[in-house]
Amino acid sequence: MTPGLPATCPLPLSQYPHVLMAHGGGGRLMNQLIEKVFAESFRNPALDQRHDGARLEAGAGRLAFSTDSYVVRPLFFPGGDIGTLAVNGTVNDLAMCGARPKWLSAGFIIEEGLPMETLWRVAQSMKQAAAAADVQIVTGDTKVVDRGKGDGLYLNTAGVGVIEHEQVIAPGSVQPGDVVLLSGDVGRHGMAIMSVREGLEFESTIESDCAPVAATVMKLFEAGLKVHCLRDLTRGGLSAALNEIAEVARVKIAIAEDAVPVQESVRGACEILGFDPLYVANEGRFVAIVPEADAPRALDILKQAHPEAGVIGWVGAAERGLVTLQSRIGATRILDLLSGEQLPRIC
Repeated sequence: MTPGLPATCPLPLSQYPHVLMAHGGGGRLMNQLIEKVFAESFRNPALDQRHDGARLEAGAGRLAFSTDSYVVRPLFFPGGDIGTLAVNGTVNDLAMCGARPKWLSAGFIIEEGLPMETLWRVAQSMKQAAAAADVQIVTGDTKVVDRGKGDGLYLNTAGVGVIEHEQVIAPGSVQPGDVVLLSGDVGRHGMAIMSVREGLEFESTIESDCAPVAATVMKLFEAGLKVHCLRDLTRGGLSAALNEIAEVARVKIAIAEDAVPVQESVRGACEILGFDPLYVANEGRFVAIVPEADAPRALDILKQAHPEAGVIGWVGAAERGLVTLQSRIGATRILDLLSGEQLPRIC
């Protein structure tokens, strides 16, 4: 055995003999995969922050660095496509680190036979999304895989952003007494994808919320507000984001169900398909956890971008990470991670 390597995989292989059938992440099994395989293999101070990206020291300044891969099907959906998704997803991850996004890379995994018109449309979408987010795509890579091996097109984007303040934006900064703010309605991206796949038609089309959030986040810092943590609601939706924060910070996060805005069309689609909107992925929504004193001004800034933004909960002391939900009828239950995956490949 190579010195320094564990004798066996830390996951119970008798229970998980193969790689998890997980397309989007956000459930308990995916968290175990990340913690027991990747975090255990690559452990270092930057990775141990357990954030949407890494905060790195670079001479006299600080940078944020993040990467993500996109395998969404279909490639085009109401409100966006795989190109806008790839740009906005990485831009938003950098913003969640408290950084101003600056530069992106783009890696294209192209299936043999993909129409050139499709590739051109995606490239133009990325160009427009990058301009809207005020970032540049400065490097990239292209690979072609055999026909039938790639679902048309996969994308990877990595990004670098500049941190212009001294605050430490991370789950570990969350404290009892903090307030949880939500930037807008939830569930639209996942339901936009699933509605197209299932051929569901509603009175109004469900459109993805895919959008850059960095401009709104930067206004929080420009206003001089203290921000303890930011997390976008992609993998596993609102529930996964709060559970990941609570686990790292070792706090209790309590939210109220009637404070979480959900469009009626999204709620209806969730009911038809058997999904819970609190677990459905978003691509333009985030939570901000701030001290109580700064919550009113922070909320004003969030509402300038989305009137649906609001206070959805608070942080309390606890011996271990815990998230609870007060239902519309007043009952309280634990809002846990799913044991498996709720949605297949929606990002």
